[in-house]
This record gives sequence, structure tokens and C-alpha cells, in this order.
Amino acid sequence: KATVSVLYCIPLNMSGKVAAPATGKYGEVKFEAKEPASGQPKWYKPTTGIDKGLKVMNTLTNELEAFVPGKDNKVLWYTCGPTVYDACHMGHARAYLTFDILRRITEDYFKYDLLYHVNITDIDDKIIMRSRVNHLIDEYIAENNDFKTVSEKVKQAMEKKSASLKAKGEVLQHDLPSSAIKREVVALKEQREVHALKMNHFKEASANVEEALKGTDPMAVINAGRAELGELLDAEKGASVTDHSVFLKHAKKYEKEYFEDMASLGIKEPDVLTRVTEYVPQIKDFIQKIIDKGLAYESKGSVYLSIDAFKEAGHDYRKLVPGVDTTAEEMAEGEGALAAEGEKKNPNDFALWKSSKVGEPEWDSQWGKGRPGWHIECSVVASDILGPVMDVHAGGCDLRFPHHDNELAQSEAHFGHGQWVNYFFHAGHLKIKGLKMSKSLKNFVTIRQALETFTAREIRMMFLLQPWNKEMNFSDQTVDDAKSKEKTFREFFHKVSEISRTPWDQLPVGLQNKEKENELLELLFKTQETVHNSFCNNFNTPAAIIAMVDMVGAFNKYAYETENPSVHVSKKIATYITSIFRILGLVVGNDEIGFGQEGGSSNKDEAGKFLEVLTNFRTEIRNIARAKGSDMKSILEACDAIRDVLPPLGGKINDLDGGKSSWQLDDPAILMKELNERKTREAEAAAKKLKALIDKKQKELDKLTDVFKKGHPDKMFLNDAQYKGFTFDDEGFPQKQANGEDVTKSASKNHKKYKTVQEKAWKDLTTKSGGGDMKAFLDGLAAEIDSLKAGGK
Repeated sequence: KATVSVLYCIPLNMSGKVAAPATGKYGEVKFEAKEPASGQPKWYKPTTGIDKGLKVMNTLTNELEAFVPGKDNKVLWYTCGPTVYDACHMGHARAYLTFDILRRITEDYFKYDLLYHVNITDIDDKIIMRSRVNHLIDEYIAENNDFKTVSEKVKQAMEKKSASLKAKGEVLQHDLPSSAIKREVVALKEQREVHALKMNHFKEASANVEEALKGTDPMAVINAGRAELGELLDAEKGASVTDHSVFLKHAKKYEKEYFEDMASLGIKEPDVLTRVTEYVPQIKDFIQKIIDKGLAYESKGSVYLSIDAFKEAGHDYRKLVPGVDTTAEEMAEGEGALAAEGEKKNPNDFALWKSSKVGEPEWDSQWGKGRPGWHIECSVVASDILGPVMDVHAGGCDLRFPHHDNELAQSEAHFGHGQWVNYFFHAGHLKIKGLKMSKSLKNFVTIRQALETFTAREIRMMFLLQPWNKEMNFSDQTVDDAKSKEKTFREFFHKVSEISRTPWDQLPVGLQNKEKENELLELLFKTQETVHNSFCNNFNTPAAIIAMVDMVGAFNKYAYETENPSVHVSKKIATYITSIFRILGLVVGNDEIGFGQEGGSSNKDEAGKFLEVLTNFRTEIRNIARAKGSDMKSILEACDAIRDVLPPLGGKINDLDGGKSSWQLDDPAILMKELNERKTREAEAAAKKLKALIDKKQKELDKLTDVFKKGHPDKMFLNDAQYKGFTFDDEGFPQKQANGEDVTKSASKNHKKYKTVQEKAWKDLTTKSGGGDMKAFLDGLAAEIDSLKAGGK
């Protein structure tokens, strides 16, 4: 078990280690030291804040820890923002929606005073490479429109990419030695899976290029091999791109898209927003202070943190992923695709400042022209806004190392204490078919694509139903579960609204179904306790949602079995669930009950009165039509037509048992989606029914045509070519074969059976054709089938 030491209020060295910070943004902070059972370095638990019973999974200890702010009720929170080089996908939504949910619970449920800071990475290796590639492709398109020239260039690019993938595949074929640790074995397996996926994508691209090469359109060839062409052009001419505006324009475009996507998902804006490019002077000063302490050094215009000097000064490295050596792949990831060219004293040293190469943006510095390293930006902007120690730092689990461990090292080197972050939150990966959703793997669904299929509420519900710090799969099962739960709650809110429509003064009050309603209220109190305990237990939203689903299930049973459900008990349950959903970001607007609608609900009462009258009128008309019979079908159809024009207005009429109807108000987008889905199902059912009818009539036509071809039963054998040369008796039965031999007894017996069947079929054809022209009847039936087929298209 973890051991707890005495309290410390000043950063004194203990056992050669750097102690906790003494002051934060809001003044003096105190801690008590703890040795994590996970074997991670010593962690300092804050003691000067308010403990409200919340326990969180802290990646600094890999244990559930009591959440206590550094000072009073104030929470300083930093979340790694996007690297704005491309469109956001659902993997990004996993992180940003997750932390939006955690932020809301911390701020709106536990009532902490929270300062939420997000940084935009608007200069980075990925941005440089993507903007450079796009710029070079645009240039190439402007300068080349000859099909032959373009074709040769794209073929060259495809050949180069093929050789690169082949070389990588050969390296990955080699098995690890038996002494390899589990982490290396798992990493190799994943690298092979990733490579296989990349090979499949390349095969698809190659096929698309081959198809485009059969035509004459140069743009079709470029589009088919765009990624590979971009890589080739960047290798050839990337150094020629030196205009800063190329990189900044690219970043601005995707920063704007990022905020649009966040708004579409209902994610709250940060309290403070920063950009790396606006912090370059502060970054240089921050780095210089680390150099002055002897913990960083310059090499060929780049600056590196010295891991050896850092440890010798009493600091710990690595905190989040300790006890293992840094692999070559991790080091490469830490430096980025465009690594600095300086000479390191230790392979684990990482760049704080990179000397810019040609084709990269650059700023003047005391070490020469260069740009910030990947990790330094977060340390500088977060420290500037939140001070020398923050309460929460959040990001995706893939950032634990190298990014977050390196952030901790450079920040603690700068400030000279042992804890820059008190609690680290890492959201689990979103996986698709077993692999992390990633741009580089081309296995992603953009947020905008997802919102074409699902509502923002369904997406949020999907994440609420998964543990926030565990891996989750983006699959039909997880999506369908979220949609089902969301629909359950939506229908529950509509039912409560329906129950609440009758004015309370027109109904008996009190508990009319005392036993059932007392049971329901007791379950509500237990649900409230479960939700609270779930939130306290590491933001356990899945358990909270399931508790409320069970509450709704019990209510539905009560409402179904009770003639006059209690308005007040029903509203009490719905109001509580709505209040929790509002905290979780599932509710828009200020309605007391329900999910609400975009744009508010100021006209809800007026719309409700209108729908009430319309619903009553429609119910009366439908009942009249039913009473009078089938000749009133057109009235019923008109009633259905009225029902189908209401969803765009946010209204819906539901037909109930016993000739009754009810109405509801909801988000027009949701109602239109339901209407379109219903119409799709109806169209599919109608198409299936039409196909069955066509198949039935075709089968009948084939059968009757065969009967017609055989002819009248008395002449069926005479007209049959297989009996050519036979002699027949007076009844038309074959008597002797063409060779003069008698027809066998068994054959004669079968002939009589055949004639009996034909007599019955001929009679049926005669009846169906009305005793008239059989050929004309069959032609008419064929024309009817053609008409049905044409109508189904």
C-alpha cells in the first residue's frame, strides 16, 4: 500500500529529490507526499483545497485519488488542444467531448470554480508538411495540365511509395529476440497491423490510378494518386516553400473548422484560448531559463533538455510511463517527422527549440533561426495562464509519453520544483476495427461525416456510456446502444409531458396510487444516490446513465399500469433526470423537462395549443372515416398527410390504441430524421410487397403460358413434338410409338395423369380468361407485370 509522509509547505530537497511547489497562481499551496503503489515517482497530494468526495484516476499514480484543488475551491485545468493540420475526426471528438463532460461535472455538479484553458498548436511538423504538400500540389496543377506529363509524374510517385512500403514491410518481417519485453512484442504486432492497413490503402490508390490512366483527364489522375504525388513533390521541392503565410493560412482554416465542429457537438468554449505562434518570445525566455540552470544545452542551433542533468538535479523522469527505456520509435515520435539536426548528449534528450531547415517556418533567436519544439509550447502557455502548478492536465492517452512526460520535465526544470501537474487525466483511445482512429491510417470518420448520420446528442450519449479513460470501439453496437438509450429517454420525457398537460386543478391530488408511487419515489432517491456515487467514482457516467435507464423503465411500467399517473411524481422524476442531463451537456435550452430544442422554446405553449386542437380534430375525422368504412380511405390518407407535414415544424402526432392520438414537441431535425426513417421503412416494405406481387403474377403467367402452349387436353399429346410419329386413340392418348412398338402400360398410366392435370389447368385458364381469347389474356397479364415493374422503379 502507499505510504503517506508528513506535510510539506516549502520546496525543500528530501533524499536528494526536488520537493513540491510552495506557491501557485492563487498563493501558498500545501501537499502531503505519497509513494504510489504503482512504482511511479513520489506524488504530492494537495491539502489546501476543498475535498468534495470526488475520486479520480490520476495517471501520475495510476490509482484512484481523492481530488483536492491546490487552493480552496479553485480548479486550474489545462487541456491539450488540436494540432490544426486537417479536419477533426471522431478520435478527436473522443478526447474533447470526454473532457467537456468531465469539466461539466466538475464545474456544474461538484460546483468547483474552474478556469479551463485550451491551446491551439498552429505550428508543428504535421502542419508544416501538410500545408507544404497542399501548396506544392496546387502549384503543380497550375503549371501542368498535360495528361501524359501528369501521368508519368503520378506513376513515378506510386513507384516510390511502393518501394518505401516494401522496405518497411521487410523490416517488420523480422521477429524480435526471445528476450524482448512484452511492450516491444505488442508494439511490433500493432506496427504490422498498421502496415497491413497502409498496404491495403495503397492497393486501392493504385487501382484508382490505373483506372484514371485509362482516361484522358489529368485531374482524375492527380486526385487518384494525390497523397503519393504530394510526398514526391515535397521530397523534391519542399525546401522551396519559405512563405510563413502558407503555414499560417493552412492552420487558420482548420482552427476555424475545429471550433465549428466543437460547437456542433455542444462542447463549451474554453475560458482561455492560446496559440503557439503568439507565444514565441515567451517560449524563448522559458528555454533560456532552463539553459541558465544547466539543464539544457544548445547544439547546432537547436536546444535540448539534458535528461542526465535533469535527473542529477533531483528530478524524476519519466513520471507517466516510468521504468522502461525509450524506444527508437518513441524518440522519433517525440522529435516529430522533421527532427532537429543537433547532436544529442544522450539519445533520450529532446528538443526544446529546433533549428529550422529550408522549407520550414523560422523565428530569430539567440541560438539562430528556428522554431519551438513540440512539447515546449504546452509548458509555456499553460504556465503563463495557470501559474507554476496546475490542478488538472488533460489529453489523449497516446500523449502520455513522450509528450506529457517531456512537458513535465521541461516545466519542472524551469520552475525548480517537483510537481507541475497535480492530476493527469488521459482519455482512452477511440478504435475502429481494432486500431486507433488516425489520419495517417485513413481509418477515420470526420466529425462532420458523423453528424450527417447521428445527432450530437447521440454521439455524446455514446461517450457517456463508455468509461472515459478506457479504450472504446466505434462500432454499430456502441452507436446503436447510444441511439436506443437516447430514444428511451426522449420517449420518457414525451410521456411525462403528455401526463402533465391536464391542469392539476382538474385532477385529484395526493398519491392516488399510494403503494406504486411510494415505490417509485423510493427508487428515485436510490437513483439519485447511485448517480452521485457514480460521479464521485472517477466520473463513472456509464453507471449513472444505466441507473437512470432503470428509473425510466420502472416509471414506464407504472405509467402503463396506472389509469391516472401522478403529475407531480412524474414531473419530479423527469425534472431530476433533466437536471443531470443538463450538467452532462445533453440538454439545450432552459426547459424544466426534456432534452429541449435548439433556439429555445418561447413559442412552446402556443404551438402546444395549436397541436392540441389539430390532434383532436384529426382523431375525430379518423374515427368517422373508420365508422363509415372503406369508402372513407381518402379521409384517412388526408389525416396521415397532416401528420407528415408537422415534423419540420417540430411537432409530431402519435396514433395510440383505441382510436386515440397524442402529440409531442421535439427538435425538428430529430423528428425529420424519424419521419425519413419511417418513410424509408415504408418504401422498403412497399418495394418488398410489390416484388412479391410481381413474382406471384410472373409465376402465374409462366404457369398459364405453359398450359396454353400444351393446348386443349384432348390435343395436348398431338401437339407435343416429343410424340411426333406416334399413333393415337380416339381420346387423343399415344397408342403406338414411332417405331411401331406399343406404348408401355406405365407410360399410358402417366399420360392419363398428365391429361387430368391439364384438364384442371385448362379449366382454370378458361375461367380466368373469361372464356375469351386466351392469348390476349396472357398478353394482358404480361403487360400488367411490366407496368408493375415500371411503377416500382
